[in-house]
Amino acid sequence: MDESTLKIVVLVKHVPDAQFDRHLSGPDSRTDRSESILSELDEYALEAALQLSEARGGEAAGNRVIALTMGPAGAANAVKKSLQIGAGEGVHLSDEALAGSDAAATSLALAAAIRHLGEVDLVLTGMASTDGETSLVPAQLAERLGLPQVTFASTLEVKDGTVTARRDGDSHSELIEAPLPALVSVTDQVNEPRYPNFKGIMAAKKKTITTLSLADIGVDAGSVGSAGSWTTVLAAQPRPPREQGVIITDEGDAGIKLADFLAARKLI
Repeated sequence: MDESTLKIVVLVKHVPDAQFDRHLSGPDSRTDRSESILSELDEYALEAALQLSEARGGEAAGNRVIALTMGPAGAANAVKKSLQIGAGEGVHLSDEALAGSDAAATSLALAAAIRHLGEVDLVLTGMASTDGETSLVPAQLAERLGLPQVTFASTLEVKDGTVTARRDGDSHSELIEAPLPALVSVTDQVNEPRYPNFKGIMAAKKKTITTLSLADIGVDAGSVGSAGSWTTVLAAQPRPPREQGVIITDEGDAGIKLADFLAARKLI
């Protein structure tokens, strides 16, 4: 491993836009991803990768930032946005057999895709996806790749073959070190992600997105998707409509009525 340059893989995900209500579709109650965007939390991981690369001279000096996503055809938009922001390369793992994969099946497929890319120095992820919000994939992925993991990093530094990160808790912070190669998930406190500018958008048109199938990475279809998942959705139903609130008209006793309302619900 050349410590003067870094090869970083950033996991990016195409998730439903939080501005709209989420919906399930199909007999398997899968998330409807028709209105999706690059996960906001993944932008922090991408920014961290770009800053590490730029501190070492960027692509011109041999550093590589690769945006990797897994999903159907539309998921390529997450990679395209990453390239516009500044990633140098994009990889899209897409196969019909991946549909319905839970965290375990997802981490298995992503681990194989990363191995397919050859030796890497860092795998960076967001702290969670904004759709599932489980934070399971980074830890599972590190285990499958045999990499030391540092999760929920609010600062990130790489020096002399070691990654150092600060993890902030409710009452204390701790510094964690791990040798490279390593996997790190970062929080939304680690940096301020940049926006794609006109130059970046135009440059992204010349960048390559490599599409991989399960056959390309040597993964059997039966080990991913619904068949390879450890969890399954047994039933789902629409969220019940919100009940109309109680309106208290002030006739001189509104305070008493409000207290009675709260007391009846054991809120005071």
